[in-house]
Amino acid sequence: MQNRGRWMNLATAAIAALWLGAAALPAPAAAAEKLTVFAAASLKNALDAANAAWTRESGKETVASYAASGALAKQIENAAPADIFISADGDWMDYLAEKKLIKAESRSDLLGNRIVLVAEKDKAKPVEIKQGFDLADLLGDGRLAMGEPKSVPAGKYGMAALEKLGVWTSVESKVAGAESVRAALALVSRGEAPYGIVYQTDAAADKGVAIVGTFPADSHPPIIYPVAILADSKNPDAAAYLDFLKSDKAAAFFTAQGFTILK
Repeated sequence: MQNRGRWMNLATAAIAALWLGAAALPAPAAAAEKLTVFAAASLKNALDAANAAWTRESGKETVASYAASGALAKQIENAAPADIFISADGDWMDYLAEKKLIKAESRSDLLGNRIVLVAEKDKAKPVEIKQGFDLADLLGDGRLAMGEPKSVPAGKYGMAALEKLGVWTSVESKVAGAESVRAALALVSRGEAPYGIVYQTDAAADKGVAIVGTFPADSHPPIIYPVAILADSKNPDAAAYLDFLKSDKAAAFFTAQGFTILK
């Protein structure tokens, strides 16, 4: 009995030691935090492909949220958690910069684009886009689908081009302002609007539409997509991801969709 008691005491002490040792070990590392990217809606196809390549190469995951640049900028202003912002124009990036919501040293111009006039594919006929072209007559009783001209970059570029060409006042009342360029594209693709103004890259991404004309590059401000790391980002992979977006590997995904690479 005495020996049995001694062994019981030794066993109890051993178990206690194991528990104490386990408690002293560091906890398993938390799963790596996914990189959150807020990006202009027009980037979806190209950026989805680039993000998949980034994950294959680095083993790190991304979560992308696509919407109009202005909507995303407002979400960031209201403390939405994100690491990277890619805007479809400089104005919304400037907006965040003025509020100290981006890391200024990380900002750069990533991509360029063009705006085009699209029509439903089965009804598409070439349109010569020039000074004073009769877009109002082409529209008839229909609407001109485009991003909301006062807030959506594609809509702002479109309005600027139509103003420069002397056409805006004749079609302003016919505009169907959409929440994003992809929403405008969908209106044309579904046959709800006979024509729309979208990015060249969006037109390439939708088999339901066809480009009927391209706006002259000098009819609107240069279309530039700036990118930056957000000021509140603590993700250690943000800088490496940004470098990847600027790499030749990522460039292939963007050029495949019709973007131009800005160096």
